[in-house]
Amino acid sequence: MKVSVNPEIKPLGDSALTVFFEDIIDRETNQLVNNFFQYLSHLKAPFIFDLIPAYRSLTIRYDTLQVLTGIESSIGAFDFMRQWAAERLKEAPDVLNENRRKLKIPVCYATSFGTDLSKMAQSYRIEIDEIISLHTATQYHVYMIGFLPGFPYMGTVPERLRFPRKATPEAVTAGSVGIAGMQTGIYPVHSPGGWQIIGKTPMKIFDKKNPEPVFFHPGDEVSFYSITEDEFKNYQGGYS
Repeated sequence: MKVSVNPEIKPLGDSALTVFFEDIIDRETNQLVNNFFQYLSHLKAPFIFDLIPAYRSLTIRYDTLQVLTGIESSIGAFDFMRQWAAERLKEAPDVLNENRRKLKIPVCYATSFGTDLSKMAQSYRIEIDEIISLHTATQYHVYMIGFLPGFPYMGTVPERLRFPRKATPEAVTAGSVGIAGMQTGIYPVHSPGGWQIIGKTPMKIFDKKNPEPVFFHPGDEVSFYSITEDEFKNYQGGYS
């Protein structure tokens, strides 16, 4: 894998390590993370518990006992895993997911769903229609999944829409679409939340009964399109 700097590999407790790529949050760096994530996923190494991609890093959780059983006693589990990860970095291909999913997500931007739209429009002297137009005209990159099961952190939001988080979290319903700074996201379940809510999707993006409970994947390219309240109520789209 070709990177402009050597990734840092640091321990995370006694059974995990984190590979840090460049110290910047952008699509190129995130793509390196996702490529490495996919490559290690395909390897299916038996001592790997979990792989957790983030904006600019990948955390690798491993079975310490299994690692120690298969190596010389003179080297610790982390030292072995650091060397293993460094070697995998060298052999990983530069691009694995050229065929990234491009998803179109329906959103109803009615103020009954977009509970912060009016406040945002008044505070920033922008028409609600312009907020909707800007939000739907942009293609977003899914940087990572986190905070809640299936919550996609997506960017980059147009500068005109970069509203700050709320000072105090409020109750948010599943499917709510929000903005916080440069990011937009969708709440997969009912929860407290501090993002500015601009609409709601009728899609279910997290379903624990589904073989693949999380709908979004890191690296997905997402665009939104506006639907009416009637279309929201009558939406028959599937999980995928």
